[in-house]
Amino acid sequence: MVIVAGHIIVDPQQRESYLAECVPVVEHARNASGCLDFSLAADLVDPGRINIFERWKSRAAVEAFRGSGPSESQNAQIRSASVAEYDISDVRGLS
Repeated sequence: MVIVAGHIIVDPQQRESYLAECVPVVEHARNASGCLDFSLAADLVDPGRINIFERWKSRAAVEAFRGSGPSESQNAQIRSASVAEYDISDVRGLS
C-alpha cells in the first residue's frame, strides 16, 4: 500500500476556488483502479492550507493515475508544498 500525504499552501482568498477546480480530479482519482481513498480538504486552522491524503493499493496504481499532476493554473496558485509518499507494509484497523 502507498500513502501520499501532506499539504499545499495557496493564498487564503483562492483556497475555495482552488478546491472547486480539484473536484473533477478527486472524482477521477476515486474511480481509478487501485485507489482506496483520495481527499483534498481545507485546513481548519490555516486559511491558506489544503491537506492532501491519498491511499493506493500499489505504487503502480499511483503511477498509472498520476499523469502530469496539477494543471498550469493550479501550479501557479501553489505558494509552497510539503507532500511525501510512504510505502506501507502493515495495517492495523482502529475502528
